Amino acid sequence: MKFTPFFDRHVALGAKMTAFAGYQMPVFYTGINEEHLSVRRNAGLFDVSHMGEFILKGPGSLELIQSLTSNDASRLENGRAQYSCLTNDAGGIVDDLLVYCLEQGKAYMLVVNAANIEKDWNWISSRNRAGAELHDISAKTCLLAIQGPMATRILQPLTGTDLSSLKYYTFVKTRFAGVDNVLISATGYTGAGGVEIYFEDVKGEATGIWDAIMEAGKDHGLVPSGLGARDTLRLEMGFCLYGNDIDDQTSPLEAGLGWITRFNKEFTGKSVLEKQKAEGVHRRLVGFVLQEKGIPRHGYPILDQDGTGTGVVTSGTWSPSLQQAIGMGYVETGQAAPGTSIFIGIRDKQVRATLVKIPFIS
Repeated sequence: MKFTPFFDRHVALGAKMTAFAGYQMPVFYTGINEEHLSVRRNAGLFDVSHMGEFILKGPGSLELIQSLTSNDASRLENGRAQYSCLTNDAGGIVDDLLVYCLEQGKAYMLVVNAANIEKDWNWISSRNRAGAELHDISAKTCLLAIQGPMATRILQPLTGTDLSSLKYYTFVKTRFAGVDNVLISATGYTGAGGVEIYFEDVKGEATGIWDAIMEAGKDHGLVPSGLGARDTLRLEMGFCLYGNDIDDQTSPLEAGLGWITRFNKEFTGKSVLEKQKAEGVHRRLVGFVLQEKGIPRHGYPILDQDGTGTGVVTSGTWSPSLQQAIGMGYVETGQAAPGTSIFIGIRDKQVRATLVKIPFIS
């Protein structure tokens, strides 16, 4: 079992810990609903240091990224990031990831899901025909996400960089909380605004950065937040979770990720996805809200009006913002229109639900 540098802080704050992707991680501190609403209204501090980071360098780095990912990384300039996915030969998703342009055409950072670090590393390394220089810096990289409408205001006293000028999906390397070479990125997994910060714990600075953020946020409603709230927050926004909503058998077009699938370049699985786009997909990822009591869970069946199975739930939860149960799942394309009435099979009951547009909240 692995531990992030913030493990002692989590324990001291009374966090409920669990094993996740080989790490001991906090699920919640005071409660998922409370932490969720604090992020929506003020700010939350998440330890997500279990995520994976790869550095790709050299003239072949962009060529390698272009050949393996669905989005067009050639559009990235220095200081810009991009959401994308690695695709396999069948057009399925090996992983979804972020691509950071450190030096255009010469150096990039890929941020991958914690559970897929080894899988992604092997996938990329085995296909490195461009001769890019690869470095797995996951073990030595700390990642904190400060999310919520108050996030940049809380962090501003800790850096000389104007955080309000950071546009969505841009980043800067700067001095932060007395530490140099901290990468601050206007990204996140909550839809509540805020930033993510990457840094190496070279001299044990990690806990000092955590403490500085907590101190800066004590009068602004900042709360430590766990993986539980991270999941409910991302689901309200309709963000996909790898292993639930997307996987090796799911195509980006089925998952509503056509906007990160660019056909102006060659990449793994392109011909399969081009055919899907031309002919249309047979199933789509949709959102739904329950009209009756119950909580939809991963794997529960989705039924049509006649009680016939038409799909499966991939993610579901109680939405603290909406005070209503929500979920996502795949249904046949012909039955995917918002407003369609469906049923979710919850134990021995058929619970009425309605398909809605994603995201669930604005």
